[in-house]
Amino acid sequence: MNATASAAPLRVGLIGYGLAGSVFHAPLVSATDGLVLDTVVTSDPGRQARAREAYPGIRIATGAEELWSRAAGPDALGLVVIASPNKTHVPLATAALAAGIPVVVDKPLAATAAEARALAARADRGDRGATFLSVFQNRRWDNDFLTLRRLLADGDLGEILRFESRFERWRPQPKGGWRESGAPEEIGGLLYDLGSHLVDQALVLFGPAVRVYAEVDVRRPGAEADDDTFIAVTHANGVRSHLHVSAATAQLGPRFRVLGSRAGYVKYGLDPQEAALREGLRPTVDTPWGEEPEPQWGRLGSGESPLTGGGAPVRTVPGDYPAYYAAVAAALREGGPAPVTAWEAAHCLDVLEAARRSSRDGVTVTLDALPHGALA
Repeated sequence: MNATASAAPLRVGLIGYGLAGSVFHAPLVSATDGLVLDTVVTSDPGRQARAREAYPGIRIATGAEELWSRAAGPDALGLVVIASPNKTHVPLATAALAAGIPVVVDKPLAATAAEARALAARADRGDRGATFLSVFQNRRWDNDFLTLRRLLADGDLGEILRFESRFERWRPQPKGGWRESGAPEEIGGLLYDLGSHLVDQALVLFGPAVRVYAEVDVRRPGAEADDDTFIAVTHANGVRSHLHVSAATAQLGPRFRVLGSRAGYVKYGLDPQEAALREGLRPTVDTPWGEEPEPQWGRLGSGESPLTGGGAPVRTVPGDYPAYYAAVAAALREGGPAPVTAWEAAHCLDVLEAARRSSRDGVTVTLDALPHGALA
């Protein structure tokens, strides 16, 4: 979409009203100046009813094809958001771009880095369609991640030696559904789900990966897809990232443990924004948004244990998921870059594919040191 000076909000079509669509995308789109949630696509009657109740006056469509004719005209869509199951991401993004409608796709963008790069190249070329394609990586706006970025920028940690990041849960019974399916076409399992977030964060913080080692396991009885996975990433600058995603962790470790030459930073607990959104709170009316009480702040120190009060408390920067869609709206109106590009998503998928290969073959996989987001 070309930049426009129009003050009218951009109409948004949301495909999918499950967890991603109803908890994350619909509330955040609705909270963003310059965007308005216009249409929700779902064939499920219960989800249709819940969408109408939450957003009175919205349109309901039963299939995504109902959106493709709305690239122009008085009810034109300025953005399509794809929050449907993973296996639909590539075909729906391709159709949206071909129809001339800018698109946001929930992570993971695709099953493979090759598919992601093909989509990125198509968006860059235009192909008589839309040129805006972004991937929803909301965890770049988690409170702990924003705090760590500030500490790194200020040099408080010194030279970083190791970055440990965890998304661990205790869910001994599989929930089922496509997210936990072992069918390859579903792109299920934690490696591509929570692993997409942790790898993306590591690449943003420390740059491109050059080596990947992984242990991708299925631990719980009855589970089909990976539910306990460890990824070790060596970055081109020498930093090592140790990333853990698990649904089988009876005792949770720290969310972050970052070890530097001057100090370390340890942070427990999850960003509160997802829990707030699940409870029905909204960033436009429930303020302050993303704040965390002092007992949950991380600690910075050297030689002490944070579990016994060692180190100095570090005020947590408030989380800011609304910033993602604010950046999307600004990019569409002013012609700026997407807040998360498909090229960045492709490099993340390089690491995820390497992790799967590493675990399968019992090897360390070497990657080309592409700059994060490189057009190659």
